[in-house]
Amino acid sequence: MFSQVRQWGEFVKFSHTVFALPFALAAMVVAARDTNGWPGWRTFGLILVAMVCARTCAMAFNRIVDRGFDAANPRTAMRHLPAGRISLISASVLCATAAAGLVVASYFLNSVCFYLSPVALFIICFYSLTKRFTDYTHVFLGVALALAPIGAWLAVRGAAIAPLEWLAAIVLAVAVVFWLIGFDIIYALQDYEFDRRQGLRSLVVAWGPKNALQGAFLSHMFMWGLLLLFGLLCRFRVAYLIGLIIILLSLLLEHWLARRRGLNWINTAFFRLNALISAIFLVVTVTEVVFHGGFRLQ
Repeated sequence: MFSQVRQWGEFVKFSHTVFALPFALAAMVVAARDTNGWPGWRTFGLILVAMVCARTCAMAFNRIVDRGFDAANPRTAMRHLPAGRISLISASVLCATAAAGLVVASYFLNSVCFYLSPVALFIICFYSLTKRFTDYTHVFLGVALALAPIGAWLAVRGAAIAPLEWLAAIVLAVAVVFWLIGFDIIYALQDYEFDRRQGLRSLVVAWGPKNALQGAFLSHMFMWGLLLLFGLLCRFRVAYLIGLIIILLSLLLEHWLARRRGLNWINTAFFRLNALISAIFLVVTVTEVVFHGGFRLQ
């Protein structure tokens, strides 16, 4: 049983939940600021269920529609569907079940989340098709990931979001878009030759690796500036500033690794550093909300 659970977890890259989930939880904490950052166990649990279901649905759909390309790519040929370790029917059932789980969780959160859940499903799945017709596939993935903090904010506040809250939520979502664009370009470097031969599109193929890396760096600098703006809008103080410094250093190290250490270091730059960035953001946001400026309990 453990091996089966592990196999399904690897199929949907469950470990990559560390990218979107911390931003969703940070948005939840800020949205619940009036109650010291805690919306209650029911809302918290439903947000977790919705997040896991949304990501599982999106990744399963991606693996299903890309199975032909995965089989042809030496880097991905041993993934579960092309290698026959998981059947297409099983993957489809998982995708449909996860989609239903997101809708059900949204229903129990509030009416706004429920009515918007089909829109969210469309966006998170549509990304997987974009590499066939646009160079800006990274932007679509960024928008899909940016739904996490917006959704968590709506889960806590429903329709009762003040204009300044909307502004903060949108700034955070756009920061996530630019963050994703940056590290997805770095990740796409691994498949540059394959994508070019297969006619698959991305900014790496369109611009070339060197120019694409420049674009990724600018995207991450925009992301950092937006996180700074988010902190100002939320009136965060010392703890958040320390977090921003750590995030900036992590971004600079990520790009140094991508440029200087070659493709064998891509996974380090992609996974570990970006997981650290999202975790640091969550920690300092919780610290600011629960402990005013990181020093005293509100």
